[in-house]
Amino acid sequence: MREHASEARHDAGVESTARRLLVATPTLVDPNFARTVIFMIEHTDDGALGVVLNRPTGAELVEALPDWSRVATEPAVAFLGGPVQVQEAVIGLARVGELPDDEEVDAWQPLFGTVGTVDLGADPHDVGLDLVAVRVFAGYAGWGARQLDTELARHDWFVVDAIADDIFTTEPTALWRTVLRRQHGELAIAANFPADPSNN
Repeated sequence: MREHASEARHDAGVESTARRLLVATPTLVDPNFARTVIFMIEHTDDGALGVVLNRPTGAELVEALPDWSRVATEPAVAFLGGPVQVQEAVIGLARVGELPDDEEVDAWQPLFGTVGTVDLGADPHDVGLDLVAVRVFAGYAGWGARQLDTELARHDWFVVDAIADDIFTTEPTALWRTVLRRQHGELAIAANFPADPSNN
């Protein structure tokens, strides 16, 4: 799926960020996105959508989604996926032990590797796959047509490859630095940028 998305955006002169990470640059101070790491689910000419990976809330899943809380990765709480439709939209991402055979699975749609979106309206036992890890996001980060392209041109975001452990990290508040530190050159150096430069 990532290859198709990239090809579609390449014709427009901008490579798709779908299935990759947006990492906020140290100078991005918008409180909605400062020091966030966003996994991008979709990025086309019509707009883009992703979920913030490093903003856990205090809302325990055992209260809202008890069945899913049993398969959720620690911390088993809802994450603030972004400022859009926080009260209405709930997105689930799940890693499976094995990819399904050629037959499609209605409740799980692949994104990359063994990671995909999962239908939280289904019972986990009815998904029909070995659910290794699950994360639940309230709301999402969304951009209109070409809006993200403008932000990328303005250098608001680093774009880096995602790994499954980023999505299901057990230490989400450390993720911004963790992702940057595994990069090279200036990106790795940016991990040491102080949250408040005046304290430097």
